[in-house]
Amino acid sequence: MDTKELLKKVRKIEIKTRRLSDHIFGGEYHSTFKGRGMTFSEVRQYQFGDDVRNIDWNVTARYNEPYVKVFEEERELTMMLMVDVSGSEMFGTNQQFKNEVVTEIAATLAFSATQNNDKIGLILFSDKVELYIPPKKGRSHVLRIIRELIEFKPESKLTNFAEALKFLQNVMKKKAIVFVLSDFIADDYHQTMKIVSGKHDVTGIRVYDKREEEIPNLGIVQMQDEETGELMLVNTASKKVRINYGKFYSQKVAYYKDSFTKSGAGAIDCRVDESYVKKLLGYFKRRG
Repeated sequence: MDTKELLKKVRKIEIKTRRLSDHIFGGEYHSTFKGRGMTFSEVRQYQFGDDVRNIDWNVTARYNEPYVKVFEEERELTMMLMVDVSGSEMFGTNQQFKNEVVTEIAATLAFSATQNNDKIGLILFSDKVELYIPPKKGRSHVLRIIRELIEFKPESKLTNFAEALKFLQNVMKKKAIVFVLSDFIADDYHQTMKIVSGKHDVTGIRVYDKREEEIPNLGIVQMQDEETGELMLVNTASKKVRINYGKFYSQKVAYYKDSFTKSGAGAIDCRVDESYVKKLLGYFKRRG
């Protein structure tokens, strides 16, 4: 992809996702994810309805009339976007590939965080951490993240979610809002997930295509594993083959939901042909 085409794509995604974050998600994001607590702001004269527990008795004694302490939310937070760039993300049977939907969701979340003056960081992972962008503020930083999501070419097509979670633990010493975007066709991360969600506010966003849920009866067809590159002939006319695949897929989805919910993390399912806007809004409102 040449520079002109890349910039055009980045701009197109910015226009679409910034409009969403400005008009829809900004307030929902703010009310859903709170700051680290309340910090002292100022002292002012007592007004009817003020909480008497906030009276500053030292200032009150000095001026011989009641004064109260005013507190404000310590707002600044850090959002980490963890994005699966393994081979299975390059799948799609409708108008968009999964990785294109993931890019739009990540951009919308990033602009929502920017609107609230929060920092945003990025981790791209396969079976290893492919790229780490430390958290920073600002539009230009978000645009860099979008560029990487569009054009980054991973070295590996495999997936190891646990390794990415361990990396997050090492680089993020303070509590962060973490969104993990993947199809979650993986396992062996339950325990690591439990540890990470004990420190951070984690939400998994499973992006999937409806054609992944079951194999249609198409006779004998050649298929390729997007992660391993292996080619194989599959008899899709076989009921046993279709049932076994359905079980395999259902087990992966169940593992994802079980790992996230039991560790206290949030979980969202977004099908590529459905509105991710409704899914995110619904999630924010339930949590807010």
